[in-house]
Amino acid sequence: MKIGFIGLGNVGHKLASNLLDHGQDMMVHDIDRIAANDLIAKGAIWTDSGKDMAQACDVVITCLPSPKVSANVMEAEDGVIAGISEGKVWLEMSTTDDAEVKRVGELVAAKGGMAMDSPVSGGCHRAATGNIAIFAGGERAAFEKVMPILSILGGDIVHTGGIGTASVLKVITNYLAGVQLVSTGEAFMVAKKAGIDLAVAYDAIRVSSGNSFVHETEGQLILNGSYNINFTMDHEVKDVTLFDDLAKSLDVPVELSPVCVAAMEDGLQRYGPRVWSSQVVKRLEDDCGAELRAPGFPDILEDSEPARPGVEVLIPHRNDF
Repeated sequence: MKIGFIGLGNVGHKLASNLLDHGQDMMVHDIDRIAANDLIAKGAIWTDSGKDMAQACDVVITCLPSPKVSANVMEAEDGVIAGISEGKVWLEMSTTDDAEVKRVGELVAAKGGMAMDSPVSGGCHRAATGNIAIFAGGERAAFEKVMPILSILGGDIVHTGGIGTASVLKVITNYLAGVQLVSTGEAFMVAKKAGIDLAVAYDAIRVSSGNSFVHETEGQLILNGSYNINFTMDHEVKDVTLFDDLAKSLDVPVELSPVCVAAMEDGLQRYGPRVWSSQVVKRLEDDCGAELRAPGFPDILEDSEPARPGVEVLIPHRNDF
């Protein structure tokens, strides 16, 4: 299969690079052509047009910063949909909302193509090694067609159901990570104020019922002081807001979600949209006049797990198919 890839940001670039490293035939595009230079050097072909890409490729992957940007890429006069035809697949790997991906997916289907939402979860360090988790929503036939691609890009791959289900689950997991980030900072600060060595606090939490993926990853970057999770505050605000909006649309009386959104928005106002999202914890440091630091923690995360071919996560007792 020939693959087109649009969106070469922090995550997208790593995903596209993995595909090239595995010998895939690829076309690429980004708003900034410089972002594609090393991929072109690896053998990717540049195109200026989503339409041309869709006409030339079997699968077009989009990995973009917002639903609005993704819609523009898909629906422009020379966009992807203009080049979609029978049997081609649009694989939306952006974090989006389910209603929007369904809407655009219907436009793809009207041209004879298949649409899937397939966002990733697990951090840029895992995207780089191909160990990131992937949620994939869409028809089973489309899932099976793109599984060889997904098995390169990710480790644990969950077929979540129909189109839109993957986006809902991605928004949910991003919300949980946001809450855990805020609570991790609060836990560290209480430990510090209580006179506990933060290196001891980190490992005590790690081996206990209070552990989380965020604690083991972003917690280390907070204690180092780099905060370098490779994910910016504006995207964090977008993600937790997507969950809050979804909950409200479903009449779920969430209580923690508005608090999380307010904390992230305050972090954006204090430190700017392009700082690392982990710096939401710096609000506490500034307010308490104390830094959350401990020696020996890394300034950037590296995935220590060996790369492996991705596999579908088999879910017992599922009843949605």
